[in-house]
Amino acid sequence: MPFTLTGPTEFREEIRKSRFITLAAPIGSATDAQAFIEQHSDLNATHNCWAWKLGAQYRSTDDGEPGGTAGRPILAAIDAQDFDRVVVLVIRWYGGIQLGTGGLARAYGGGANKCLQQAARVTLINRVPLHFECTFSELALIKLRLAELNGVVEEERFNANGVGLSIALAPESIDTLGRQLSDISRGRIVLQRAQ
Repeated sequence: MPFTLTGPTEFREEIRKSRFITLAAPIGSATDAQAFIEQHSDLNATHNCWAWKLGAQYRSTDDGEPGGTAGRPILAAIDAQDFDRVVVLVIRWYGGIQLGTGGLARAYGGGANKCLQQAARVTLINRVPLHFECTFSELALIKLRLAELNGVVEEERFNANGVGLSIALAPESIDTLGRQLSDISRGRIVLQRAQ
């Protein structure tokens, strides 16, 4: 089961006079990742190398380090610990001693590994997008049942007749919620998979 971070985390170390600060955070989109990188990068540092992973999407950069010595090792650390929806930024201040390509890969990948290992993590639940309509009077009870099944309300659309809900729910809970919605509405509410 993949994990994500519960919040931002940081790890600092010095390797042969070069200072490394590794920052990691959970993300919900590629835009979140880029915003985190832009906000936390230090323009006075020698290098700001990063990687992020969001489902099947991933990106990384070596930011001037020799090709494949920074971004890929950071991404490998994310994968090795089964993280998803995570961004990792490693900031380096060069200390005057060359680390070599192997040393750089170990420094960047190792910093990312140590940062993620010490971080508080939470298991990611695979959820299916669904939608349905309900009345205003049914909404509170439906939200309670959804919360009991660890579901998430992604969007509420209010109209004259009631509420249109877009939700996300673990596949194994769909039948249970479907029965509960049918009981609450006397068969009127039908749970549908979002297109």
